[in-house]
Amino acid sequence: MKIKTIVLFALLSLVLSGCGYRIGFTGHPQIESLAVAPVVNETLLFNAAGDLRALLCEKIMTDGTYKLLNESKADCVINARVVNAEFSEVSWSNDDNDSGDYFPEYYRVKVKVQFSVILPGRVKPLIGPSTVTGTAMFAHMIDLETARRNGVKQALWDASKKIVDACTESW
Repeated sequence: MKIKTIVLFALLSLVLSGCGYRIGFTGHPQIESLAVAPVVNETLLFNAAGDLRALLCEKIMTDGTYKLLNESKADCVINARVVNAEFSEVSWSNDDNDSGDYFPEYYRVKVKVQFSVILPGRVKPLIGPSTVTGTAMFAHMIDLETARRNGVKQALWDASKKIVDACTESW
């Protein structure tokens, strides 16, 4: 009985000691809310600014670390600019074996976004001008422009995830 008690306490102390990880809030302790300012699109991508702003708002809400408020009520404001977009072919396919012609089957899109997080009323940003790159792959479907548009949205979603992660985990 004494050995079982010692083993039970040893096991209990091992389990309760943990490894230092914690679950829950990882944001800045003095910031409770974020806002997303209108995004600037410096590329020729259709509606990239509106898509990025909507995806940033969605990511803030689903992350749950901060509340999403408008710019006049939020503790911090995210300013973002879509500065570059690159498309490249990833793989090629030969649908007709007799012709010997190869056509792009999969494409990759890389979207570069610059962002900063500012505290209203302060000159120096809380998170200085930083750059993230969102990437996505998309297939050549019947309508290439629709596939390309969906690929851009996926790349912007990847960039918005990285921006919100920088806001919540950079402390």
